[in-house]
Amino acid sequence: GKHRIVIPCLGHFKEEYEKVSKLYMNNRIRTTKYTVLNFIPRNLFEQFHRVANLYFLFLVVLNWVPMVEAFQKEITMLPLVVVLTVIAVKDGLEDYSKYKMDKRINNLLTKVYSR
Repeated sequence: GKHRIVIPCLGHFKEEYEKVSKLYMNNRIRTTKYTVLNFIPRNLFEQFHRVANLYFLFLVVLNWVPMVEAFQKEITMLPLVVVLTVIAVKDGLEDYSKYKMDKRINNLLTKVYSR
C-alpha cells in the first residue's frame, strides 16, 4: 500500500519534501456544504427536493395560467418565497458556523514527536 513520509526537519531535505508533498492531500478539514458561489443554486436545489416546496411551486406556476388563476399572483408566491428565504438564512448561518469551526480546527497548533 501507500506509505506516509513524515520529514520533521526541512533543513537538508527541503527539495525532497517539496517532491513528496505534492503526492499527498492536505490535512484540512472541510465540513461546509456551500461556498459563496454555489450557495443560492445548491440551496434551491436541495430545497426543491422537499415535497411541500414542490407543491407550493406547482401552485405558483398554476396560478400564472389565466384560466386557472384563483388568487393574485403575488399572494400565491408569498408563502413559497418566505419559506425558501427562512430556510436559506438558517442553512447559511449553520454553514457559516461550520466554516468558523473548521477554520479554528485547521489553525490549531500541533505537537510533533521528535527523538
